[in-house]
Amino acid sequence: MTAQAPDKQLLHLVFGGELTTLDKLHFRDLDHLDFVGVFPSYAKAFDAWKAKAHSTVDNANMRYFIVHLHRLLDPDHPELTA
Repeated sequence: MTAQAPDKQLLHLVFGGELTTLDKLHFRDLDHLDFVGVFPSYAKAFDAWKAKAHSTVDNANMRYFIVHLHRLLDPDHPELTA
């Protein structure tokens, strides 16, 4: 019997905060950033991002982002694009 290799983790960070204006990426207060979490795939990160973005729809300056941590952790492997 052969052991299966675990799925490769492509880590993604979801976070957000209130911007000072809609025309530039500058957060109003860095002490109040909302770190939603780190997720093992883009699909799971997207689901978390979408839920948080929809929950703050009444605040036009609130924005959430997905950061591809796996690209920062292993920049020598550009094939990790998921």
